[in-house]
Amino acid sequence: MFHFILADLRRNWIGALILALLIALATALGVSVTLQERALRLGSARAAAAFDLVVGAAGSETQLILSSIFLQPAPLPLLPPETLAALRADPRVENAVPVGFGDFVAGYPIVGTTSDAVEMLGGLGEGEGFSHMGDAIVGAQVSRAIGDSFHPFHGAVGEAGEVHSHVEYRVVGRMAPTGTPWDRAILVPIQSVWATHANHDHDHGHEPEQTAGLAAVASVPHDHGHDHGPGFAGEAVDESELLHTDNPGVPAILVKPKSIADAYNLRQQYRTETTLAVFPGEVLTRLYGTLGDARRILGFVATGAQLLVGAAILMVVAVHVLQRRRQIGALRAFGAPRPVVMGMVWTEVFILVAAGVICGFAIGYAIVRAISGYLARNSGVAMPVEFQPADLWTLLFLLAACAAATLLPALIAYRQTPAQALRS
Repeated sequence: MFHFILADLRRNWIGALILALLIALATALGVSVTLQERALRLGSARAAAAFDLVVGAAGSETQLILSSIFLQPAPLPLLPPETLAALRADPRVENAVPVGFGDFVAGYPIVGTTSDAVEMLGGLGEGEGFSHMGDAIVGAQVSRAIGDSFHPFHGAVGEAGEVHSHVEYRVVGRMAPTGTPWDRAILVPIQSVWATHANHDHDHGHEPEQTAGLAAVASVPHDHGHDHGPGFAGEAVDESELLHTDNPGVPAILVKPKSIADAYNLRQQYRTETTLAVFPGEVLTRLYGTLGDARRILGFVATGAQLLVGAAILMVVAVHVLQRRRQIGALRAFGAPRPVVMGMVWTEVFILVAAGVICGFAIGYAIVRAISGYLARNSGVAMPVEFQPADLWTLLFLLAACAAATLLPALIAYRQTPAQALRS
């Protein structure tokens, strides 16, 4: 029987290949939707795992999380200076890390913060931490070597910006990989960001900036001859001064409470008319809900496409079986029992369908790996593409459904008698 099936598949290999490919593409559509939604959900959850509580000025919770954790460009109102000092002095707080945005270099956002942020994100992979105002620590994916120098660039995304030529940073360390957007960030002392923009506003006659959106993307020539930024004259970093209130404010503060109870107490305390405290998981849960709704809609579309492709293929196979009446009649005339003929037809069709389904899973996985890799390179968020036990059950269900559906052409062959087949 199997020699007969293989011979038949070799003789009709073009049609068999087309049928298997159609089934594979229809299956890959559904698999891609499921795997991509899961990769986005797992990647974003892991990216936010290092941050317990985020405090910002009153406004959009979603935008606060997207800007402070995922480093998405957007203007944020500044918190009052007293908020940072109060959080850093609060006995319920293990770490309160300010973050300030506004500048870019070569497409990488420059984030003003403290050395605590490096520890919160997993520590240094090489080099050393902040010791001077002109020091910079780069993320794992930033293409800057230790010892490189650069000038920050200020502006709005897609618009003309301005180089802070009076300021120069030197790379002194590199963070260990985190799988988050911070792998594509450049960390500098928050005091240097304040000084840079204070000097900029004074020189140009502007009022102090009241928003801190991520700014434009650009790179500028740099000189390796300076040990530290000339705008800071090699000043040492003193993070104890952050307890004072003489700072222009920050757009967000990343808080690590000492306990779960402290986290909830702090969240309640800082949800006021002027401040906002939010757990990243709260915002992500709402985003996952929206993402899940979109996945269900796309899942319905994929299922519909699969059903249409399956119905069309069954019709083609049924017509093919009817056209093979003479062959089936000859087999019956030579003594092949009905169950054997039915088994041959069913096995041949099931092999085609099962091969298409299994290849569809492989194609869907490859497509999602390519998409997730592209998104990870541009966003910095590592998106794990992985099968789970539920996917195995899905595969088994599809194969069972295919096994049942392919009984139709097999039953057509089963009902054929030798006389009917040869007479036709």
